[in-house]
Amino acid sequence: MKKYLVLFIIITITIFSCAKNPFTGKNTLNFVSNSELFPTSFQQYGTFLKDNKIITGTTDAKRVETVGIKIKLAAEKYLEANGYKDYLKDYAWEYKLVESKEVNAWCLPGGKIVFYSAILPICKDDSGMAAVMGHEVAHALANHGAQRMSAGILQQAGAGLVGAAVDSKNNQEKQLWMGAYGGITQYGGMLPFSRSHESEADKIGLILMSIAGYDPTTAISFWERMSANAGGKSQSEFLSTHPSDATRIENIKNQIPEAKIQAAKFGVVFK
Repeated sequence: MKKYLVLFIIITITIFSCAKNPFTGKNTLNFVSNSELFPTSFQQYGTFLKDNKIITGTTDAKRVETVGIKIKLAAEKYLEANGYKDYLKDYAWEYKLVESKEVNAWCLPGGKIVFYSAILPICKDDSGMAAVMGHEVAHALANHGAQRMSAGILQQAGAGLVGAAVDSKNNQEKQLWMGAYGGITQYGGMLPFSRSHESEADKIGLILMSIAGYDPTTAISFWERMSANAGGKSQSEFLSTHPSDATRIENIKNQIPEAKIQAAKFGVVFK
């Protein structure tokens, strides 16, 4: 009886907790609201800023903010034009440059953005920065953080279901079943889920940078530089949360025409 109850809960959550992605039109699994997620996100951002050296008043710091604002405005234009005028009402945008040797950038739910100084040479110019900014902002706009949390909750619920189903078995059999469940859900579910988020963020990011006036073809050069910075080596896709560099670059090439079409709707035309 217990296992059927857990299964019923999982099915109920799955059916009634879908939200539509305004950029893809697809339904996504998400039962973590912004009102639950944003306060924690903002608190984490504040803690991070206190614990790290923030670069202010420099040309690079101003560039991060300028490009960030352009991407934000592009998102607002797109969302309003597609019937999502209030989609960003709880966002509290911030754009910070942090001194770090780590090549990274991120955007927390609610629009809290950080660029690490080490990524700037790889960005090379504002277009490269816009490619990164668009990608990171896209993760937030598509609620990827909330989706991963939702998937994690379901994974835990599933583990409870498997545990209940094998409760009468000996410890060795239980460990085998739980190990199999963990492997299947990690490599067959969670990692592909994360890779799909990366590809989706690339696509949305191209649209945003294009509407903001940055040529989306420059994203190819940026990701090529990122690949070169990593020595041209990337982990097997099957074992990774990210697509391989080659897959990512090829996908971006295929997504550029659509990004230009979307930009043209707002009067931004590229050759």
